[in-house]
Amino acid sequence: MCGIIGYVGNRDVIPVLINGLKRLEYRGYDSAGIALFNNGIKVFKCSGKIRKLEQILPLNAVKADTGIGHTRWATHGEPTDINAHPHQSMNGYFTLVHNGIIENYSRLKKRLEDRGYIFKSDTDTEVLVNLIEYIYMKGNVSAVTAVRLALRKVVGAYGLAILCSNEPGKIIAARNSSPLVIGIGQNEYFVASDATPIVAFTKRVVYLDDHRLAVMSKDGMETADLENNLQVEPEVHTLEMDIGEIEKGNFPHFMLKEIFEQSRSIQDTFRGRLFPDHAEIHLGGLHEVIPLLEKAGRIILVGCGTSWHAALVGGYLFEEFCGITASVEYGSEFRYRKVIIHPDDIVIAISQSGETADTLAAVKKAQKSGAMVLGICNVVGSSIARMTQAGVYTHAGPEIGVASTKAFTAQITILTMISMMLGRKRGVLGKVPYNRFIRALQEIPEKIEEILRMDRNIHTIAEKYSETNNFIYLGRGYSFPVALEGALKLKEISYIHAEGYPAAEMKHGPIALIDAKMPVVVIAPKDDSYDKIVSNVQEIKARGGDVIAVVNKGDTLIAGMANHVIEIPETDLALTPLLSVIPLQLLAYHIAVLRGCDVDQPRNLAKSVTVE
Repeated sequence: MCGIIGYVGNRDVIPVLINGLKRLEYRGYDSAGIALFNNGIKVFKCSGKIRKLEQILPLNAVKADTGIGHTRWATHGEPTDINAHPHQSMNGYFTLVHNGIIENYSRLKKRLEDRGYIFKSDTDTEVLVNLIEYIYMKGNVSAVTAVRLALRKVVGAYGLAILCSNEPGKIIAARNSSPLVIGIGQNEYFVASDATPIVAFTKRVVYLDDHRLAVMSKDGMETADLENNLQVEPEVHTLEMDIGEIEKGNFPHFMLKEIFEQSRSIQDTFRGRLFPDHAEIHLGGLHEVIPLLEKAGRIILVGCGTSWHAALVGGYLFEEFCGITASVEYGSEFRYRKVIIHPDDIVIAISQSGETADTLAAVKKAQKSGAMVLGICNVVGSSIARMTQAGVYTHAGPEIGVASTKAFTAQITILTMISMMLGRKRGVLGKVPYNRFIRALQEIPEKIEEILRMDRNIHTIAEKYSETNNFIYLGRGYSFPVALEGALKLKEISYIHAEGYPAAEMKHGPIALIDAKMPVVVIAPKDDSYDKIVSNVQEIKARGGDVIAVVNKGDTLIAGMANHVIEIPETDLALTPLLSVIPLQLLAYHIAVLRGCDVDQPRNLAKSVTVE
């Protein structure tokens, strides 16, 4: 959840660290800090966002060419100055930044206290930095050996960047279940939680594996495991990310930019994979496992948050197009339940970052049970991409806004292509409907552009409801997951209480909430349940509720009853979520802005949930 940045080389380190932290602030923004190596280690840190950290730096800040930085999402200890990272050991030998949770910190802390250590903060990180120092001093060993031995005593997740006061010009990095990427420049190295702070300087990176350390200096880098087995030459990857992708451009917020990028991101997701002229879908990442997919008895889709909503859409798709039983699981529930997994089950793990802790744990559990696991994620080189037997990247591009938008539609695009391809190979989906679906999917980006042109109208609707405290979202079939996602977006960024329901469930309780102060968003494309949705709208209106209806263009029946109408172009019913979610994203965005909320960095949230 937290963001880590480190640099060693010949540059002035402060701009590298501060700009890097700004790139990483979407991962956490409760507090921030940097440590600089120059005639000893100097630490500057505070609660609050990066701009506050900049204010406390001296006008003529210390010049240094080695340093580490951190932006925090609080787990252990409140977001205070004292709990902010970096943390230093009691005797000042070590300074580190940490992303993750040390599960056995309490026991380790008690042992260190018994040996005279005094703690200033409430964090598990301070326990770790003092453990390293204790081993360093007691064993008279090198800094990297002390780190290695300390981590062998640790239970939990960590991404670390560490400085030792006796070893200038050197950064030690270590990883277990928390992402770290190392950037390789000319006589310089970068380490970060993801590639966004690195891409401006180099596109050559190494993705550090679990239980591995890296030692970096101007002279080079070595990597080893916790048993001190050296990795002779780690694999170097080339970033495809462009610096322009992580800039806001002319948009006031990343979220709005990413909403407006969806026509392109969906096109990028099916480019080179969807061939309407040849009536073909080709997903190279699944090529070797297609025979196993064809024989699958059940598809289990696993995700968290927005990715779980995409998985729900995927469940409908696999059952309709492939004739395969599909179940959809929260990663957090899957990992702790006694899940029955059969030999012919296929598990699909969905995560924007590819680092979601609960989804990663679900992958490990499924693999231990003998299931084949496929990954759908957006970040090349991420943990899920490397752990799973096969998978497909979404190609949505970097998503900086904490509330996910384009990742959701890209995930649904991938799930649609997999289900259509598999349905055709299994003989469930005939040639004619298969060709029709391919053509319809190709038309989706243009139809999204049409919806985006209604942004001003959606803003007008938002103005009326920006002071509302509660919302209900209703949908049936493919529109039910969209109702959940629309409600989640509103909750995440505007702090309005919102709930999504299957429309038929309204009479089983939620209808008691309907009054003049409870607006109801109804997703109502023309489908087999359209008449039922009409009845729902009538029931809401009879009880004085306002209705905001998302309908197909030209709809007159619901339009005649609703207080506000947002029209979307017609498409095949299975593809409707790709269109109907766009106005709900815009509605949530505009309401949040009108309420004065921090849209890109909503309170208590972080982009990538890499801890439990």
